[in-house]
Amino acid sequence: MHDNTGPNGRLVAVVVTFNRLDKLKLTLSNLLENTPAGLARIVVVNNASTDGTADWLATQDDPRLDILTSATNRGGAGGFEQGLRHALTQHKADWYVVMDDDAWPEPGMLDSFMAGNRPDDTAVAAAVYYPDGRICEMNRPSVNPFWSPRTFLRTLIKRRDGYHISPSAYTAEQPTPIDLTSFVGLFISKKMLDTVGLPDPGLFIYGDDVIYTLGLRKRGFKIDFDPSVRFVHDCSTFQKDDKKTYKPLWKVYYAYRNGLIMYRKAAGIWFWPLLPLLLPAWKRAAKHYGDDKAAYDALRRAAVSDGLRRRTTRSHPDVLELTKR
Repeated sequence: MHDNTGPNGRLVAVVVTFNRLDKLKLTLSNLLENTPAGLARIVVVNNASTDGTADWLATQDDPRLDILTSATNRGGAGGFEQGLRHALTQHKADWYVVMDDDAWPEPGMLDSFMAGNRPDDTAVAAAVYYPDGRICEMNRPSVNPFWSPRTFLRTLIKRRDGYHISPSAYTAEQPTPIDLTSFVGLFISKKMLDTVGLPDPGLFIYGDDVIYTLGLRKRGFKIDFDPSVRFVHDCSTFQKDDKKTYKPLWKVYYAYRNGLIMYRKAAGIWFWPLLPLLLPAWKRAAKHYGDDKAAYDALRRAAVSDGLRRRTTRSHPDVLELTKR
C-alpha cells in the first residue's frame, strides 16, 4: 500500500495494550477510519497479553497495522518506549501520537490535525473526554506550579484545580500553553524525539508521561493543549476508596518511587522541603493495609530508596517479590 502524505507530513500512532482486547478492537477500528493522509501507520505494542489479544491481532490484515509482541509485560512506560523506538526506526514520520488501548481520536481528528500548520517545536495535547462527553479528569493537562509563584500560591489554595487547566480551556478558540500532560492523545514531533529521547522504560507505570513532558519543556520545547483535537478515553471512573489504598499492592512501589522522581524534576531545589511532608504521610498510610502492612512497608522503603537515587532499574519481578515480605 502506498502511504499518502498529508500537508503536515506523516503521522504514526503508537498504541500500548495489555489484556483489554474488546477495548483494543474499538480503538483500532476508530483509528483505521482515518485516511492514510491522516494516519500512515499504527504500531500496536502487545504487552504480553494473556486474553487472546495476540491471536486476534494475528488475524488482522490491514497494511497500516504493525504489531509488536513483548515477551514480558513492560508496563505502559516500557510499551511506549518500545513502540516509539520501533516507529522511529521503521516508519519515517514527522509526527507520532501515543494512546492507551482504550482511547481514540474522534472521527476526522487525525486528518484535520495533519492538515493544519504544526510547528515541530510544539507538542500537542488533545482534549480528552469520557464516552458520555464529560471531561476526563485523569487526562486534564496542567502547568508546573513550581515555575510560577502565582500558580504555586493558587495551588496552595485550590490544590489540584490550582495548577490544572480550567474547564474553560476546553471551549476556548485558542490553544493553552501547558507543561505536563498524559500519554493519551499526545502528539510529538520527530524533532522532539530525536532531541529528548524516549520515555524511560524502567518507570513501568505511573508518572512516565508527566516526567517525559516535563523533560520536553526543560529542553526548550513548547506544549499546547488544543481543544479542537478531541479524544475519547473509555476508562472506568475510579472507584471511591476512602482509604486511598493501592490495589494490587505492588503499585505502591511505582507510585511512590516515580512520584519522588517526578516531584524532583518539577520542583527543583524546592523538592527537599517537600520531603518532610511526603515521607511521614506515606509511612502513616501503612495502617490502611491491615495484614499487608509488612509488605507495604517493604515496598515503601524500596520506593523511597530508589526514588531518591532516581534509580529505575529494579525489575518488575523484584518488585513483586517485595509483596511477599
